[in-house]
Amino acid sequence: MSKGPVRTAIFPVAGLGTRFLPATKATPKELLPVLDTPLIQFAIDEARDAGVERMVFVSHPSKSAIERYVMDDAELRATLRDRGKAKLARDLHKAAIDEDDHEVTFVMQHDPLGLGHAVLCARDAVLPGPVAVILPDDLIVGQKGCLSEMIAAYQDIAAGHLVATINVPRQEVSKYGILSVVGQTGPFTKADGMVEKPDPKDTPSTTAVVGRYVLDPCIFDALARQTPGAGGEVQLTDAIAKDILTTGLAGFQFSGQRFDCGTKQGMLSAMLHLARHDPAFDDVLGVFLNQNPTPNAA
Repeated sequence: MSKGPVRTAIFPVAGLGTRFLPATKATPKELLPVLDTPLIQFAIDEARDAGVERMVFVSHPSKSAIERYVMDDAELRATLRDRGKAKLARDLHKAAIDEDDHEVTFVMQHDPLGLGHAVLCARDAVLPGPVAVILPDDLIVGQKGCLSEMIAAYQDIAAGHLVATINVPRQEVSKYGILSVVGQTGPFTKADGMVEKPDPKDTPSTTAVVGRYVLDPCIFDALARQTPGAGGEVQLTDAIAKDILTTGLAGFQFSGQRFDCGTKQGMLSAMLHLARHDPAFDDVLGVFLNQNPTPNAA
């Protein structure tokens, strides 16, 4: 299979963030901070490091704050410099997407019809060739970005669809898309099927798909034909599964650590993980741990 470069990253960010209400009533969940960095910033930095040319944000009209955050604000930077906060102005400029280096497009998903529908909304905005999909809720931290690893690996496999995977306890498979595994070679899992949120007693494996994808462009045709699945939504996993015979599917076990920041528990875990690796928080963590010692095992 001849593959071109992965030039586009799609960010589905139209969700309502109901798990974090009332905080997300006014602030999009993608802008909630992990310590001092909004979730979406981690995703943007990961895409930049992976070398994509265009970033497509599939958003909702009620979430205009995302566009304001993503784009550079020269007026705000000038105000900060005038007030003697030049370093903060530089930091803001570094965080924003520089349109001289990357193309940025926003498209709207007006109705919550699922991840597959969100990806389909981006169809007319992507560059030719395979596309990446990044779910900002899934924060993956490591020495190398997950998407960079996947794009490098993508050129070496026969499959046209590559999905990031983790192994999960059997009782948790109903939270994920699960691969039907037929082989394992290094970090690659060969699959002949994928099931969205199976019952634990019926699951084909415990190899779960998480929020990074590198997809052959044929995915858009599959999504256009896809009927609603689990939850009445157009499921990306269903469309990928239908392409397996002609396009091929592989899972990829990345080197970083994944946090499900779509949940409160995952968000807290991510904060504690990052704080534990930052000396600036040693005193705070030390005081907390001293006041709340781990109970001795019975």
